[in-house]
Amino acid sequence: MEPAELSRGLWRWSAPHPEWKPGAPESAHDWPREVGCVLFQTSSSALFIDPLLPADGKAFWQWSDDCCRGRAVAVLTTSSFHSRSRDAVIERYGAARYGPGADADTEQILPGGVQTFAIAPLGETVVWITSQRTLVIGDAVVGVAGGGLRVCPDSWLDCAPEPVTPAELRECLRPLLELPVERVLVAHGEPVLERGHVALEQALERDVAFRRAS
Repeated sequence: MEPAELSRGLWRWSAPHPEWKPGAPESAHDWPREVGCVLFQTSSSALFIDPLLPADGKAFWQWSDDCCRGRAVAVLTTSSFHSRSRDAVIERYGAARYGPGADADTEQILPGGVQTFAIAPLGETVVWITSQRTLVIGDAVVGVAGGGLRVCPDSWLDCAPEPVTPAELRECLRPLLELPVERVLVAHGEPVLERGHVALEQALERDVAFRRAS
């Protein structure tokens, strides 16, 4: 998929993950082959979040070079599972790295208005782009077919770096509801491009209701 500019300076594209394989519903492999990637530009910075090169790498690099020209480039990885094409972007642009395994001082080059929130039990970093009222989430929350959001399947928590229950994960996510969220860009599933706060709130409450019913 070609990168789409959702609003000025905010780009999203998807690409087929090379390690994808079909999975049973609610299993650890229950995610779409196409995964989401983000680039956020300011006048002086370009921040890639979980980038993965699409099939047409030449066209992608031409677009990317235009976006990064004259800007300080950084790559943020939301989790250790999302290394994807991170190293290729770092090598091409001499980009700073932020996320799991990064040097502690790289946070200072993030564009103004970009904040990060640690979802510690998952070893995940959620990105908040203030000027765009946009959350970028790796694995903790996924898109739902037909629109909307949900918390990730319980089976995904078996791969977490430390033990966490579904209820504990929801509590870790609840502070995000204090933000004026308009968009939620997820790695897995379709993004929510409007009324993101409502979609996120419904995702947390929907999971609670589902578990009570079951």
